[in-house]
Amino acid sequence: MSVNSPLQTSRWFLTAMGTRQFLYYEDRIPPAGPMLVVSNHRGFMDAPVLMTALNRSIRFACHHYMGQVPVMREIVTGQLGCFPLEVPEHRQQDFFQQALKLLNAAQTVGVFPEGANPMVQFTQPCQMGKFQRGFAHLALRSRHLAVLPIAIASLEEVNTSAVPLKLLSLFDPSEPLFNQAGWHPLVIYRRVAVLIGHPYWITSQHLKQYQGKQAKTVVADLTEHCEAEIAGLLSQGCY
Repeated sequence: MSVNSPLQTSRWFLTAMGTRQFLYYEDRIPPAGPMLVVSNHRGFMDAPVLMTALNRSIRFACHHYMGQVPVMREIVTGQLGCFPLEVPEHRQQDFFQQALKLLNAAQTVGVFPEGANPMVQFTQPCQMGKFQRGFAHLALRSRHLAVLPIAIASLEEVNTSAVPLKLLSLFDPSEPLFNQAGWHPLVIYRRVAVLIGHPYWITSQHLKQYQGKQAKTVVADLTEHCEAEIAGLLSQGCY
């Protein structure tokens, strides 16, 4: 996989879908160096939207089943450069190992802290779930880097369905979200705003605090900063 392949694929995909994208606060994007992109999440188009907005390839962690379903596996891992996570019992350790390796190589890694729920339960454009704290631990285990919060605000979209959830359980029986009736929702952006938040720079002081009793506080601060930043941008973008 070439370095530019995921970015080129993303541009081609959005053009083919006829998606119009509007970028705000572009000056907040760090020009170089390792970066952890943190964003709200509603569907499969979010990764290409973010890559196109930042004009760089981003290595996203994706759900285990995406690496199991034929065709989807080739697109998500081969063309978009995502790395699927392991089954639940090995997921956290696998995520940290793969993501840290990429960040230490000065690459850009993307995470969706709301987890998999938005992928299987339809959400409104301005709705955002509670952030999980795994990304904050990842940032604080890395060396100096920027954590960049970004809001994806849908301005016009088409909502449809993809496949029955129970069908996906055939490829990933370890996922309890697939053990229910209903269909996997599909959100297609027609017009979408991407709003860049203020970067949170991980410094030597943060790394010193990430130990002992202080660790919980610095993890919470980083999580709350990104969640509040994205929530504010999201309400601003959904006009």
